[in-house]
Amino acid sequence: MSNGRSLFGTDGMRGVANLEPMTSATVMRLGMAIAARLHQENRHTRIAIGKDTRLSGYMFESALASGIVAMGADVWLTGPLPTPGIAFITASMRCDAGVVISASHNPFEDNGIKVFARDGYKLPDHVEAEIEALMQSPELDRRVAPPGDVGYSRKIEDARGRYIVYCKATFPSELTLDGMRIVVDGAHGAGYRVGPAVFEELGAQVIAIHTKPDGKNINANAGALHPRTMCEAVRLHEAHLGVALDGDADRLVLCDEHGEVVDGDAVMALCATRMIAENRLAKKTLVTTVMSNIGLERSVRAAGGSVVRTQVGDRYVVEEMRKHGYNLGGEQSGHLVFLDHATTGDGIVAALRVLAIMAREGRPLSELARVMTRTPQVLVNTPVERKVPLDQLPDLQRMIADVERQLGEDGRVLVRYSGTESKARVMIEGMDEAKIRGWADELAGVLARSCRN
Repeated sequence: MSNGRSLFGTDGMRGVANLEPMTSATVMRLGMAIAARLHQENRHTRIAIGKDTRLSGYMFESALASGIVAMGADVWLTGPLPTPGIAFITASMRCDAGVVISASHNPFEDNGIKVFARDGYKLPDHVEAEIEALMQSPELDRRVAPPGDVGYSRKIEDARGRYIVYCKATFPSELTLDGMRIVVDGAHGAGYRVGPAVFEELGAQVIAIHTKPDGKNINANAGALHPRTMCEAVRLHEAHLGVALDGDADRLVLCDEHGEVVDGDAVMALCATRMIAENRLAKKTLVTTVMSNIGLERSVRAAGGSVVRTQVGDRYVVEEMRKHGYNLGGEQSGHLVFLDHATTGDGIVAALRVLAIMAREGRPLSELARVMTRTPQVLVNTPVERKVPLDQLPDLQRMIADVERQLGEDGRVLVRYSGTESKARVMIEGMDEAKIRGWADELAGVLARSCRN
């Protein structure tokens, strides 16, 4: 955490439900601080709240709404809806903020809060810091509304339908998905209804899996983190494509007609090269993170474009895009941002961009994905008890330098802490997969030992 923030990480506030900081009391106070920071002088402040399908979502929805209305602001509830759907609702309904209750790809025991500004973009770090400061300030309690001025809470009955229409509008009007057979894995999450509906309404035959949430099965051996079942279903049903969403449907993993996984890097390579050829990629530049494969850079450069890298987190990708006027960016994990159509990562919209290319060119995804040749890459995640600054770990730094020397210009090493979990991530790219895996395991072992309490 940085920039004056201790609760907010790279993707909002996150933790185990009913344990600090993810308790009803803290979340209610967060709702109060959001309403106070975004207060409008001449009218009632309006804040949309949406969630995924976690059991604890109901508890935090009530807590947030209570805090917000206590400050005299109004709440509009969307119910279960993908994160990008809440961003869309926030902007289209002229809300002053949109709050998402979700821990994304994490297991159901976790939950989290992320906040969008009125334009549908995630709040910048400094505003999150100001909200945190308000939560801890006695000034917040002095700003509670008098009895006659408390806000109201109501449900947006057609939020799901509005978002479905928005998603379909991003698909070229001259194309349909007639004749396409698509497996859609809803991860028992926020996209379990809207995902299948969008593709069906555009003409596809949809085989929907993992679309029966029970509050505890979100992401459980399903969705973008566990695409194996989707791949098997694609082969079983001889489908043209598989689409696996994560718990809040802001990212995706695809598989081709053979059941082979196509990740975010390959999707970015495919879309960026087509946009360069059509002169639609702003400044011929793709924005991605330090985690993306070297093969993505080579593919984009071969097409006449360039790649800009940011720190990990789709919020930082979007900030770089907005700052310099770029219109395509994303992460290897499947957060893909098409700023011509959306303000944040959107798994459904990203899938529609790929399907449009398939429909227009009449070529299968397995063939299209060859636009990128992947450099062998190994990623090892290791639990850590505390996050010691990496520059304070001399043994680790010596080992990294030694590995980089042996890799030369044919690879790279990246070591970082997760912004959302108590984990460290070691990523190595190089031409000899056996060697880089051994090095990654060694580095992860050093990290785990160095970060014990």
